[in-house]
Formats: sequence, C-alpha cells, structure tokens
Amino acid sequence: MAITKSMSDNDTTSETSKVIGDRAEDSATRFLEKRGLAVLTRNFRCRGGEIDLICRDGKTLVFVEVRMRRNAGYGGAGASITPSKQRRVVLAAQHYLLAHARLDCDCRFDCVLLDGKNIEWIRDAFSAD
Repeated sequence: MAITKSMSDNDTTSETSKVIGDRAEDSATRFLEKRGLAVLTRNFRCRGGEIDLICRDGKTLVFVEVRMRRNAGYGGAGASITPSKQRRVVLAAQHYLLAHARLDCDCRFDCVLLDGKNIEWIRDAFSAD
C-alpha cells in the first residue's frame, strides 16, 4: 500500500514556519516598542525583497530585519543575514521610500536577532552602500 501526502499535509509545515516567524516578529515588535521605536509597517513586500518591520526612531526611518534560530548550529541568527539578504532588504527599502515619497529622510538598517530566548538588537547593522 502506498502512502501519499495531501496538499494539506505540506501546508502544515509552511504554516508552522509562518507561525514561528510571526511570533519572532511579534517579539521583536514588543522589544523595539519598549525601547521607544514606533512600528509603522510589518512585512512590506515588493518584487525582489521584503522588510520585516519598518519603524520610526525619532526622525529616522528604520528598516528592521528579524532573524530567529532555535540554536546556533548553523552560526546563529546573525549568520543568516548574508550580503544577498542585505541587498534584498535595501531594494525593498528603496521601493518603500519611493512609494511613500520619503526620499529625503534619514534611514538605517537594523537587525533583531532571536537565538533561543536571547534577543539582540543591532543598530546600523548594514548600510545601503
């Protein structure tokens, strides 16, 4: 007798990953709001890129990449922010700025890393250059 997987069986894995990702973003949102940042947008997407959180820190617009790893077996959350990932975040930030006519504001790219129960906030984690 052959065992087959239905489409709904496959959806469970992606739903679980999405739920885990949403929880990580929820944790990062609470963490940043407690430190005075105002979250403006979550999960901004455009062709070629995505930004997890877009925040305001005073007059500065902050594009935040949230990364979570349950353990450091593959280098931890920080190791997953590759130059390619940075380029995609920068591309999405450029789209956001154009779409919202915010071409002359100060911006920075931050990362919130969740490794197990530890949260690390890296301000100015990378640049658009």
